[in-house]
Amino acid sequence: MDRFPLGLIVLIIVSLLVFFGVAQRALDRMRLTDKGALVVILALIVGSFINVPIPGFRVPLEINIGGALVPIALAIYLLAKAGTGKEVSRALISAALTGVVIYFISTRYMSGLAEPAGGALSFVDPLYVFPIIAAVIAYVAGRSRRSAFIGATLGIILWDVANYYYMLQNNATNATKSIGGAGAFDTIVISGILAVLLADLIGETRERLQGGPASQGKPDALLVGLRKPEFERKEKKTQKENSKDKNTHWEEVDPFED
Repeated sequence: MDRFPLGLIVLIIVSLLVFFGVAQRALDRMRLTDKGALVVILALIVGSFINVPIPGFRVPLEINIGGALVPIALAIYLLAKAGTGKEVSRALISAALTGVVIYFISTRYMSGLAEPAGGALSFVDPLYVFPIIAAVIAYVAGRSRRSAFIGATLGIILWDVANYYYMLQNNATNATKSIGGAGAFDTIVISGILAVLLADLIGETRERLQGGPASQGKPDALLVGLRKPEFERKEKKTQKENSKDKNTHWEEVDPFED
């Protein structure tokens, strides 16, 4: 057997480091601590090797833990942490729009078992097209990092479900549908990460142009939700230390102290 080229090994390792470095940056922006982001990334990696078969269907179905269940769990967590009901609504609307648009494109312009029409984009791998489309739609509809991640992730999940329904309707019993089957590199994961990075890029650019984040008129719950827990803890600790130092200084110089 031929030996694996050292240059290719290095390239793969560097690519993995870059990908998961970007993933941590994206997760870090969504009210997750650094440790929490690393736990999610570890779950994505380990879960990539585990497929859970779902019995009782005519068409074999399996769900990958790293490529589907972990992103879904993270999306639910972010929904629970949303600052306002409006943010939740935007996230769910962006998910629905993403799923509808991806399904429309896949059935009209792509080709494959669940994309019967074929078309102009049939030569393009969906792994490269769908995450970009999902990221753009999810951000435009969601307007925040968390809503964008939720919209892109759940939108691709909805498309997968619609895809599987098509397989059931056409009795494709000779095929196995795997949701999130590519694990950490599945369309679901990549779409969520790209959506957050797009929201981050546009958001940072807007903040720089307007001289800082716009907080006037925003609900307190939303403003708190946009801040990282680590920053809040550090700020409270600093305020407490400053208050303690101030009191100590007052006791030292106050001539009326008994």
